[in-house]
Amino acid sequence: MAVTIRTDDPTASPTLALVTAHLTDMHAQTPVESVHALGIHELCDPSIVFWSAWAGDRIAGIGALKQLETGDGEIKSMRVDDAFRGTGVGRAVLRHIISHAKIEGMPRLWLETGSTASFLPARSLYASEGFMRCEPFGDYRRDPRSVFMTRGL
Repeated sequence: MAVTIRTDDPTASPTLALVTAHLTDMHAQTPVESVHALGIHELCDPSIVFWSAWAGDRIAGIGALKQLETGDGEIKSMRVDDAFRGTGVGRAVLRHIISHAKIEGMPRLWLETGSTASFLPARSLYASEGFMRCEPFGDYRRDPRSVFMTRGL
């Protein structure tokens, strides 16, 4: 499947609909104290680059990269629209983020994802792209509902 990835505005339609679906899903399956997904306006912060993936004229996925104070990057808001799951969109977005982080000279990437079975595809994707489990980073704390991963660049 041909996917086009572009820098996007998370508040623009139809991107906003996928961001909203992502946030709704995170809050539906995770207690509020364990939800680390950024809100729509937080995704507009200057320290964040936000992308959308498109299959023709349909939005297929989203992802973001937050520049950390350490110079490293944190992957945020990875989501594939349900209609495009299993088609390689998530991998394409992840590889795009990794490539951008390398170009920006970030030495390391970090991420937090869920620990439950519903997050297994995400954890498997990250592991297949070289991410390894690690201890909490930044302001995160140990949480049985979170898995932390990192990868050097």
